[in-house]
Amino acid sequence: MDCLPLLRLVGLASILLTALPAIAQATVYRWTDDEGRTHYSEVVPEKYKKTARPVSPASPGPTPQQQREAQERAGREKARAAEISGAPKAAPVAPSAPASAPMVKRPDRMPDDRTDCATWARLYKESIDCFAPFRTARGATREEAFAYCTPVDEPPTSCRQRLP
Repeated sequence: MDCLPLLRLVGLASILLTALPAIAQATVYRWTDDEGRTHYSEVVPEKYKKTARPVSPASPGPTPQQQREAQERAGREKARAAEISGAPKAAPVAPSAPASAPMVKRPDRMPDDRTDCATWARLYKESIDCFAPFRTARGATREEAFAYCTPVDEPPTSCRQRLP
């Protein structure tokens, strides 16, 4: 058995693994050329070095705890602003996942083939409204939503023209 190809493969893999951190930490620059096209690269042509700017990596979004704190802070500020302006008080913002509250899913039932169109549309709308606070900026649904909300499929085609 010839071990030389295996040794070469192991050597190549170790070189690549050693280079990965350097590649991941490379600075990416942004610049616009004479024709107005924007370019992104780690290497900037000499002609554009004065105008090139480093691009900062995207920062991760806030944690669920930070989101709850921000919602509570916004509720307090809104209440304080209402007191100053003399407007009626708004209801306090409830945290999205109360620890002591009983788990009652919304909507509380699922439609079936015997459900009338108006009820199906109402249950569908309740489901959409329940999931809304759990949507991320990119449109995904956070996993904890399924502990509080029941997904309801769209009403059948015969009912769709009656949706609000």
